[in-house]
Order: sequence, then C-alpha cells, then structure tokens
Amino acid sequence: MLPLSQRIKAFEQLGKFLSHFSFDWHKDSNYPQDKKYTELNEAIRKTIASNPWFTEVSIMDALSGIVELLNPQFFSKWVNSYKTNTTNQRRVGVVMAGNIPMVGFHDFMCVLMSGHSFLGKLSSDDPWLLPVLANEIVKTDIDFSDIILFTTEKLRGFDAIIATGSDNSARYFDYYFGKYPNIIRSNRNSLAILNGSENIDDFRKLAVDIFSYFGLGCRSVSNVLLPSGYDPTKLFEGFMQFEGLKNQHKYFNNYEYNKAILLVNGEKHYDNGFVILKEEEQLSSPVAVLHYQFYQNNAHLSTIIESHTSKIQCIVSKDAFWPHSVNFGEAQRPHIHDYADNIDTMDFLLNLE
Repeated sequence: MLPLSQRIKAFEQLGKFLSHFSFDWHKDSNYPQDKKYTELNEAIRKTIASNPWFTEVSIMDALSGIVELLNPQFFSKWVNSYKTNTTNQRRVGVVMAGNIPMVGFHDFMCVLMSGHSFLGKLSSDDPWLLPVLANEIVKTDIDFSDIILFTTEKLRGFDAIIATGSDNSARYFDYYFGKYPNIIRSNRNSLAILNGSENIDDFRKLAVDIFSYFGLGCRSVSNVLLPSGYDPTKLFEGFMQFEGLKNQHKYFNNYEYNKAILLVNGEKHYDNGFVILKEEEQLSSPVAVLHYQFYQNNAHLSTIIESHTSKIQCIVSKDAFWPHSVNFGEAQRPHIHDYADNIDTMDFLLNLE
C-alpha cells in the first residue's frame, strides 16, 4: 500500500495541474497549446464531439469543481479526519454514471485515498476524461500504475463495489452486486426553498443550481417550494442569463417536446421561451421543465421535504436559512465531505474487511 503522504502529494499535484490548465484555458481562449495539455485537450475534443450534453462550459465547470476539491487547504484536513492507516488493501470496483462530466471523480479519489486499488467501469457517455486525469497522477507517481485500472467491459475480480445509476440500473446492481460490500446509488434530485424575501440576485444564483449541466445532475434543482400565493413567474427574470440554452439543440428539442405535451393536454404552465414552470409534487422533472409547489407554513414545508427524503440529494435556500441546506448558487459546488446520498464513502471504504 502506498504511504498516505505519497497519495496526498499525487492528488495535490493533480489539483495544481488542473488549476494551471483552467487558467491557461481562459487565457488562451480554449485549448491551451502547451504540450503537457495535449492528452486533456484531446479528451475534451472527443467528449464534446461524441456527447452533445457535454459542452466546453460544462466540462470546465466540472474541472473547476475538482480543483476546489483538491485545494491543499481542505484536502489534507479531510484526509486526516479519517484513520487511514489500514493495511487491508482491497480492489474496489466503481460503476460510473455519465450524466455530468467526470461525475465519478469523487469515488475515484476516495478509493485511492483510503488505500485501496481502483477498478473503474466507465460510462459510454464519458469514457475519456477521467482516465486522462488518472494518467496525470501516474505521470506524477508511477507507483499508481499498479492500483488504477479502467474498463468498459463487465467488472470482474473486485472485493467491493460502488455503483451509481438510474432507479432501473440500481435494481440491476443490487441483484448482481448484492453479495459484495457495496454502495448502490439510484436517481436523486435537489430542491429549492423560497421564503418570499428573495431578490433578483438570489434568482440568478438559483438559476445556476437549476441550469448547470442542463439540469442533468443529481444536485440540479428540479423542484422549487414556494410560499402559498407566490407568483412563480418572478423567477423568470433571474433565469435570463441562461437564455442561450435555446441554442443547444438537444436541450431545446426537450423544451419543445415537453411544451407540446402540456399544450395538447391543456395543462396549466408558465413558459419563458426556454424553460417551463409546472406545478407538480414530483421531485424530478423533465429536461427544460422546472416543477414547483406551494407550502402553507414551516410545518407543511417540513412534511413535504420528509416525503421526498429518500430522493433528495441537496436543498438550497437563501443564506441557507433552512436546516441542512446550502446557499443559492452552491448546489453544484459540493465540498469534499459532501457525499452522494449522504453515505460516507470514505468510512465505507476504510471499514472493508
């Protein structure tokens, strides 16, 4: 097993590499020409060409999020908050989702920082980016080459499993992986709470939580809880910064499709030309549709939230006034200790026998 200090150094070096890449990307107006970026540039080009949902903006947003995770000020503190001196190294299989770029990075990081070896099954929607980041770690420290392996085939030869996917795939995962120590994740969404004190700047921040990654992430807000009698169209003014979404053909096709269904069925809704507001209790919403519902008081609000507990990934509210929520604009920037489905991945990995 690699010493903890060696593992920390390798990931902090990756953070520096990505920080420099991000800086040079913006300075050079995309695709910096330094040869050390050749592999990452190529991975980004191939990803954008093969997956219309993954744009330059979304990929750079995801990379910036990883840079924040690997900030030495927080990274070492996070690692050292666990007892990581285990000698019980296992091979951990990780089945990755493909809804947003490099969504499996946190699991990748946790497996290696907990002292185990990593076996990753890549999503066909995102097969290039994470292996390039892993290769940068290997360039920094060749010892990692023996404990990192990616595949697009069926996973074999693992001791524990972490699998993320849809509700349907979660049932499949439970059937095939149930006999192994596991974390199995299914669909989750996020919601926002308004109390009526919000202003246009708050709505602009909320828009980032809603529209980043086209609303495809588990931390994307898909339902907004409004005080009784609140006018939901007040949100539209703060959304206009994302009007350019109508130029993304897959997103706009979804918008037109969902709009047509609502019109044919005669269902009440509000429409600003690129997103539809519909009153609906269901937490998840289709692409280009934002659900909203009303609450009478805090007791009613608590009841609504409790009814969705098993499907909520994140809650946002102004100044994080609601317990266990984050401020508007922060849903897509989880801290390093914000674990998916509120399951402590590091604790799970460090207690494997």
